[in-house]
Amino acid sequence: MKQFQNRVAVITGAASGFGKAFAEAGAALGMKLVLADIQEDALHATVKTRRDQGAAVIGVRTDVSSADQVQALADAAIDAFGEVNLLFNNAGVGAGGLVWENTEKDWDWVLGVNLKSVIHGVRIFTPLMLAAAARDPAYEGHIVNTASMAGLVNGPSMGVYNVSKHAVVALTETLYHDLGLVTDQVHCSALCPYFVPTAFSQSRRNRPAELANAETPTRSQLVAQAMSEKSVSSAKISVEEIAQITFDAVRKRDFYIYSDLNVMALVEERFKHMIGQCNPGDPFAGHPQVREKLVKALRG
Repeated sequence: MKQFQNRVAVITGAASGFGKAFAEAGAALGMKLVLADIQEDALHATVKTRRDQGAAVIGVRTDVSSADQVQALADAAIDAFGEVNLLFNNAGVGAGGLVWENTEKDWDWVLGVNLKSVIHGVRIFTPLMLAAAARDPAYEGHIVNTASMAGLVNGPSMGVYNVSKHAVVALTETLYHDLGLVTDQVHCSALCPYFVPTAFSQSRRNRPAELANAETPTRSQLVAQAMSEKSVSSAKISVEEIAQITFDAVRKRDFYIYSDLNVMALVEERFKHMIGQCNPGDPFAGHPQVREKLVKALRG
């Protein structure tokens, strides 16, 4: 996309973290905003802030794991602004621990928000963008699916999250190829950030009651939660920087969007092991003390 002024952006997970930063950046570029989040009070506050600053914006409370609610979000966007140019399938949650200890409800919650939401977004919004492109040769559309570096490498005690983000990368790569067969006006990107200081590690605050675990968290789940909180809180890059990187990538039609190129060495190492038919490498090879600490914490 070369033009953002007066174009329409739909952003899920818009009341915090990346989504909130995307909304701020989009408003600064003169975009009309459709903001979605499951946390209604935070969504209202974000909408008010953007509106007070002069943006054309609506908020739609949305459980992105629900196909009907994502359809309602699309309907609201079209009713308010007539079309959608930029879609951020951004909402995300996390659950950790040894992979066999994750419950069915853990899987339903994480895959519902992280993967099914992207599936719903692609399935529902892409035809709207293609129809707009067919009507207007000057139309520009772009879809950004928020994956993670966990969609390219597999850290331990993050199984549910890793699976969801690998699937988002696969879906987005396929979307890229499929779009290329039918249009030159609609494009897509996979955002694969490393750790960024957000409220992500507290995403359980919005976990639906019907998907809550009755069981007490296991030792590994408590360890994974503590590791996530430490990694997120100590990250150096800001959500505002992520938003700038992402909008720059959309402008240039870059597909892969990274926040830390230094981490790509881990991706390269993984693929070397795959090509060489080697066993997966030790993710703590450069930090053996971290592995020792994790083993001790898990084994007690």
